[in-house]
Amino acid sequence: MSIRTDWIDIDPARPGFQGYLALPPAGRGPGLLLLQEIFGVNAHIRAVAEQYALDGFVVLAPDVFWRQAPRVDLGYVGADRERALALMQALPPAETGPDLAAALAALKARPECTGRSAALGYCMGGRLAWALAAQGGLDAAVAWYGGGIHHQLALAPSVNCPMQFHYAGEDPHIPPEAVEAVRAAMAGKPAEVFVYEGAQHGFNCWARASHGPAAAALAHGRTLQFLSALF
Repeated sequence: MSIRTDWIDIDPARPGFQGYLALPPAGRGPGLLLLQEIFGVNAHIRAVAEQYALDGFVVLAPDVFWRQAPRVDLGYVGADRERALALMQALPPAETGPDLAAALAALKARPECTGRSAALGYCMGGRLAWALAAQGGLDAAVAWYGGGIHHQLALAPSVNCPMQFHYAGEDPHIPPEAVEAVRAAMAGKPAEVFVYEGAQHGFNCWARASHGPAAAALAHGRTLQFLSALF
Protein backbone atom coordinates (compact mmCIF):
# COMPACT_ATOMS: atom_id res chain seq x y z
CA MET A 1 0.00 0.00 0.00
CA SER A 2 1.02 3.62 -0.50
CA ILE A 3 -0.06 6.85 1.12
CA ARG A 4 -3.40 8.39 0.16
CA THR A 5 -3.93 12.14 -0.05
CA ASP A 6 -6.87 14.45 -0.54
CA TRP A 7 -8.23 17.87 0.33
CA ILE A 8 -11.01 17.50 2.88
CA ASP A 9 -13.60 19.76 4.52
CA ILE A 10 -12.67 20.28 8.16
CA ASP A 11 -15.71 21.72 9.90
CA PRO A 12 -19.32 22.04 8.67
CA ALA A 13 -19.61 25.16 10.82
CA ARG A 14 -16.80 26.73 8.76
CA PRO A 15 -17.82 26.28 5.11
CA GLY A 16 -14.72 26.49 2.92
CA PHE A 17 -12.26 25.55 5.67
CA GLN A 18 -10.25 22.70 4.18
CA GLY A 19 -7.04 20.83 4.86
CA TYR A 20 -4.67 18.53 3.05
CA LEU A 21 -4.95 15.00 4.44
CA ALA A 22 -2.22 12.38 4.02
CA LEU A 23 -2.88 8.85 5.26
CA PRO A 24 -0.06 6.41 6.07
CA PRO A 25 0.46 3.15 4.15
CA ALA A 26 -0.90 1.17 7.12
CA GLY A 27 -4.10 3.20 6.95
CA ARG A 28 -4.02 4.12 10.64
CA GLY A 29 -1.72 5.97 13.00
CA PRO A 30 -1.39 8.80 15.48
CA GLY A 31 -2.57 12.20 14.36
CA LEU A 32 -0.23 14.98 13.26
CA LEU A 33 -1.57 18.48 12.67
CA LEU A 34 0.89 20.06 10.22
CA LEU A 35 0.94 23.85 10.43
CA GLN A 36 2.10 25.81 7.42
CA GLU A 37 4.56 28.61 6.85
CA ILE A 38 3.29 31.94 5.52
CA PHE A 39 3.40 30.53 1.99
CA GLY A 40 0.23 28.47 2.35
CA VAL A 41 -0.30 24.74 2.16
CA ASN A 42 1.97 24.88 -0.85
CA ALA A 43 3.79 22.15 -2.73
CA HIS A 44 6.46 21.90 -0.05
CA ILE A 45 4.04 21.62 2.87
CA ARG A 46 2.03 19.01 0.99
CA ALA A 47 5.23 17.07 0.41
CA VAL A 48 6.10 17.32 4.12
CA ALA A 49 2.63 15.97 4.92
CA GLU A 50 3.34 13.02 2.67
CA GLN A 51 6.77 12.57 4.26
CA TYR A 52 5.26 12.22 7.73
CA ALA A 53 2.49 10.00 6.41
CA LEU A 54 5.22 7.66 5.16
CA ASP A 55 6.59 7.79 8.70
CA GLY A 56 3.27 6.41 9.93
CA PHE A 57 1.20 9.46 10.87
CA VAL A 58 -2.28 10.54 9.87
CA VAL A 59 -1.40 14.06 8.76
CA LEU A 60 -3.76 17.01 8.35
CA ALA A 61 -2.44 20.35 7.11
CA PRO A 62 -5.23 22.91 7.62
CA ASP A 63 -5.41 25.86 5.25
CA VAL A 64 -4.80 28.68 7.73
CA PHE A 65 -5.48 31.37 5.11
CA TRP A 66 -8.81 29.88 4.02
CA ARG A 67 -10.77 33.06 4.69
CA GLN A 68 -8.39 35.33 2.78
CA ALA A 69 -6.98 33.17 -0.02
CA PRO A 70 -8.23 29.56 -0.09
CA ARG A 71 -5.56 27.00 -1.01
CA VAL A 72 -3.03 29.71 -1.80
CA ASP A 73 0.25 28.19 -3.02
CA LEU A 74 3.12 30.67 -2.90
CA GLY A 75 6.83 30.67 -3.62
CA TYR A 76 9.55 32.17 -1.45
CA VAL A 77 10.79 35.29 -3.24
CA GLY A 78 9.53 38.40 -4.97
CA ALA A 79 5.83 39.13 -5.26
CA ASP A 80 4.91 35.75 -3.75
CA ARG A 81 6.86 36.54 -0.61
CA GLU A 82 5.29 39.98 -0.35
CA ARG A 83 1.82 38.46 -0.65
CA ALA A 84 2.67 35.84 1.96
CA LEU A 85 3.76 38.51 4.41
CA ALA A 86 0.56 40.47 3.79
CA LEU A 87 -1.55 37.37 4.40
CA MET A 88 0.25 36.68 7.67
CA GLN A 89 -0.15 40.26 8.86
CA ALA A 90 -3.88 40.16 8.10
CA LEU A 91 -4.45 36.85 9.87
CA PRO A 92 -6.97 37.42 12.71
CA PRO A 93 -5.68 35.72 15.90
CA ALA A 94 -9.18 35.65 17.39
CA GLU A 95 -10.29 33.37 14.54
CA THR A 96 -7.11 31.38 13.98
CA GLY A 97 -7.04 29.76 17.43
CA PRO A 98 -10.58 28.39 17.15
CA ASP A 99 -9.88 27.31 13.56
CA LEU A 100 -6.91 25.24 14.66
CA ALA A 101 -8.85 23.78 17.58
CA ALA A 102 -11.53 22.72 15.07
CA ALA A 103 -8.87 21.19 12.81
CA LEU A 104 -7.40 19.25 15.72
CA ALA A 105 -10.86 17.98 16.68
CA ALA A 106 -11.50 16.91 13.09
CA LEU A 107 -8.19 15.06 12.99
CA LYS A 108 -8.88 13.24 16.25
CA ALA A 109 -12.35 12.29 15.05
CA ARG A 110 -11.11 10.57 11.91
CA PRO A 111 -11.42 6.78 12.02
CA GLU A 112 -7.83 6.41 10.82
CA CYS A 113 -6.48 8.32 13.83
CA THR A 114 -5.51 6.12 16.76
CA GLY A 115 -6.28 8.84 19.26
CA ARG A 116 -2.97 10.39 20.28
CA SER A 117 -2.05 13.54 18.41
CA ALA A 118 0.62 16.20 18.02
CA ALA A 119 1.09 19.50 16.22
CA LEU A 120 4.13 20.25 14.07
CA GLY A 121 4.74 23.66 12.55
CA TYR A 122 7.32 25.59 10.57
CA CYS A 123 8.04 29.31 11.10
CA MET A 124 4.56 30.86 11.48
CA GLY A 125 3.28 27.33 11.92
CA GLY A 126 5.74 26.78 14.75
CA ARG A 127 4.29 29.77 16.56
CA LEU A 128 0.80 28.42 15.94
CA ALA A 129 1.84 25.01 17.32
CA TRP A 130 3.05 26.79 20.44
CA ALA A 131 -0.23 28.63 20.86
CA LEU A 132 -2.22 25.44 20.25
CA ALA A 133 -0.14 23.60 22.85
CA ALA A 134 -1.15 26.29 25.34
CA GLN A 135 -4.83 25.71 24.49
CA GLY A 136 -4.55 22.05 25.47
CA GLY A 137 -5.66 18.88 23.74
CA LEU A 138 -2.27 17.92 22.31
CA ASP A 139 -0.07 15.03 23.37
CA ALA A 140 3.04 16.73 21.95
CA ALA A 141 4.09 19.71 19.86
CA VAL A 142 7.10 20.53 17.70
CA ALA A 143 8.14 23.99 16.48
CA TRP A 144 10.72 24.36 13.74
CA TYR A 145 12.18 27.90 13.73
CA GLY A 146 8.94 29.21 15.19
CA GLY A 147 9.09 32.94 14.62
CA GLY A 148 7.64 35.09 17.39
CA ILE A 149 7.39 32.45 20.11
CA HIS A 150 9.71 34.56 22.25
CA HIS A 151 7.07 37.32 22.14
CA GLN A 152 4.42 34.92 23.49
CA LEU A 153 6.22 33.48 26.51
CA ALA A 154 3.29 34.39 28.75
CA LEU A 155 1.73 31.21 27.31
CA ALA A 156 4.52 29.01 28.73
CA PRO A 157 2.75 28.15 32.03
CA SER A 158 -0.20 26.80 30.00
CA VAL A 159 1.96 24.52 27.83
CA ASN A 160 1.75 21.18 29.59
CA CYS A 161 2.43 18.73 26.75
CA PRO A 162 6.01 17.78 25.80
CA MET A 163 7.50 20.20 23.27
CA GLN A 164 10.48 20.15 20.99
CA PHE A 165 12.05 23.25 19.40
CA HIS A 166 14.41 23.41 16.41
CA TYR A 167 16.28 26.63 15.64
CA ALA A 168 18.76 27.74 13.01
CA GLY A 169 22.07 29.03 14.29
CA GLU A 170 22.15 31.79 11.66
CA ASP A 171 18.64 33.22 11.79
CA PRO A 172 18.22 37.01 11.69
CA HIS A 173 14.52 36.56 12.52
CA ILE A 174 15.20 34.59 15.71
CA PRO A 175 18.43 35.77 17.42
CA PRO A 176 20.25 33.65 20.04
CA GLU A 177 18.76 35.66 22.90
CA ALA A 178 15.26 34.75 21.66
CA VAL A 179 16.15 31.08 21.68
CA GLU A 180 17.55 31.35 25.19
CA ALA A 181 14.38 33.12 26.34
CA VAL A 182 12.33 30.16 25.09
CA ARG A 183 14.71 27.74 26.76
CA ALA A 184 14.42 29.61 30.07
CA ALA A 185 10.62 29.82 29.84
CA MET A 186 10.41 26.04 29.36
CA ALA A 187 12.88 25.16 32.11
CA GLY A 188 11.48 22.40 34.29
CA LYS A 189 8.98 21.34 31.63
CA PRO A 190 9.28 18.33 29.28
CA ALA A 191 10.96 20.32 26.51
CA GLU A 192 13.93 19.95 24.18
CA VAL A 193 15.62 22.87 22.42
CA PHE A 194 18.05 22.23 19.55
CA VAL A 195 20.14 24.79 17.67
CA TYR A 196 21.74 23.87 14.34
CA GLU A 197 24.94 25.84 13.97
CA GLY A 198 25.44 27.30 10.51
CA ALA A 199 21.87 26.56 9.45
CA GLN A 200 19.62 29.33 8.19
CA HIS A 201 15.95 30.11 8.69
CA GLY A 202 13.84 27.74 6.61
CA PHE A 203 16.53 25.06 6.52
CA ASN A 204 13.99 22.25 6.17
CA CYS A 205 12.64 23.51 2.83
CA TRP A 206 14.41 22.05 -0.21
CA ALA A 207 12.76 24.70 -2.42
CA ARG A 208 14.53 27.57 -0.63
CA ALA A 209 18.04 28.90 -1.00
CA SER A 210 18.42 28.48 2.77
CA HIS A 211 17.91 24.71 2.61
CA GLY A 212 20.31 22.88 4.91
CA PRO A 213 20.11 19.15 4.15
CA ALA A 214 22.27 18.02 7.08
CA ALA A 215 20.37 20.10 9.64
CA ALA A 216 17.03 19.09 8.11
CA ALA A 217 17.87 15.40 8.27
CA LEU A 218 19.09 15.63 11.88
CA ALA A 219 16.04 17.64 12.96
CA HIS A 220 13.69 15.26 11.16
CA GLY A 221 15.25 12.30 12.95
CA ARG A 222 14.97 14.03 16.31
CA THR A 223 11.36 14.92 15.57
CA LEU A 224 10.51 11.31 14.76
CA GLN A 225 12.24 10.07 17.90
CA PHE A 226 10.30 12.62 19.94
CA LEU A 227 6.97 11.76 18.32
CA SER A 228 7.52 8.00 18.58
CA ALA A 229 5.93 8.19 22.04
CA LEU A 230 2.59 8.70 20.26
CA PHE A 231 2.61 5.19 18.79
